[in-house]
Amino acid sequence: MPELFEDPLAEPPTTTRTICGADGDIAVRIYGAKAAQPGPAVVYFHGGGGVVGDLDTHDIACRKLALAAGCSVIAVDYRLAPEHPLPAGHDDAVAAFRWVLDHAESLGLDPTRIAVAGDSMGANLAVGVCLACRGTASPCFGLIIYPATDFAAKAPSHSEFGCGFFLERATMDWFSRQYLGVADPKDPRASILRAPDLSGLPPMLVVTAGFDPLRDEGQAFAEALELAGSPVEHREYEGLVHGFVQMTGVCQAAESALDDFGQALRRAFGRV
Repeated sequence: MPELFEDPLAEPPTTTRTICGADGDIAVRIYGAKAAQPGPAVVYFHGGGGVVGDLDTHDIACRKLALAAGCSVIAVDYRLAPEHPLPAGHDDAVAAFRWVLDHAESLGLDPTRIAVAGDSMGANLAVGVCLACRGTASPCFGLIIYPATDFAAKAPSHSEFGCGFFLERATMDWFSRQYLGVADPKDPRASILRAPDLSGLPPMLVVTAGFDPLRDEGQAFAEALELAGSPVEHREYEGLVHGFVQMTGVCQAAESALDDFGQALRRAFGRV
């Protein structure tokens, strides 16, 4: 990749463009210049319960991830509920990943080193891409940050950290109603923990936060991946809350976590 990615003070160049999805246009923001040699990339899906969030809410996180990982990042502005409930966001995520894969050469990317990543609902969508694209067109790695994994159950951490820890249980319930619409909460495109087969997926780093209502869901998902024989590492940041990837400006522990994620991606890309 260009030398700018080795300079911690550098700013990755960005380009925002529109791509064709299965049901309309999707905006994406590409962080990183085209390299002399095809390089690795991460397709990133933002959090926000499937209801809020966009390219701007996660701009800083994507910039930091591009620098930490030394790769391009392609952020995806997927459709949101309630106007576009399940499966719209899932379908956009899959379409965007496949577009990146299909256009890897023109983007200066190595199609064998394209990972997916996301936080919260974005992490859910990243896993959804891995499930939908399982096989030769699969991501090479998944960075799965405090994922929502089961819309049909209430984990103990929902109550334990459901008030006073940034993400509130009442907010989660509202997000779920908007995102699901009339869909079955057990639909594996939403409840990824309930997918009938979690084998054959790419290596994943599943991240949880110690004071997060979604903590138990993430832990259960990591355990399910291991049981299914899919390569997984689970890493819990015990002192952090949900949403910490957007708190790097005020929280050194969150900043350090982003650096950790960058190193994990570098290892996945064979760069360290």
